[in-house]
Amino acid sequence: MQIRALLAIGVVVVAAVLGYQYWEGDEEPTGRPLAEVMVPALTAGQREGEVAFKENCVACHGLNASGREGFGPPLVHKIYEPSHHGDMAFVLAAKQGVRQHHWPFGHMPPQHHVKDKEIAAIIDYVRALQRANGIN
Repeated sequence: MQIRALLAIGVVVVAAVLGYQYWEGDEEPTGRPLAEVMVPALTAGQREGEVAFKENCVACHGLNASGREGFGPPLVHKIYEPSHHGDMAFVLAAKQGVRQHHWPFGHMPPQHHVKDKEIAAIIDYVRALQRANGIN
């Protein structure tokens, strides 16, 4: 009888853990893009921003700011349109980090190694991507 009770408790515990993971979305991160992004022809300054983005941001925010499942949100998304997150929001995010608020990826740590000139170029690049994808 004790063995059956222990097995029943074990089944309930496993079901509870699996159910929690399902409801909380705790899946193994795949890194797949979270948005489809059309890349426009870029100016020289925007290409500099693309290079800086690849060096500093792509690990979390994905290629062409498309986001990465389990890592970071797409920046080519309506949430980041200039009227909601102005350029200064991007500057502050890089310099001070960001507390999780729109997405379930956790807090973004400050990126102290990224220089002001690189931040400005990254913003120019991201804004070009946004405009090309209908985010104004």
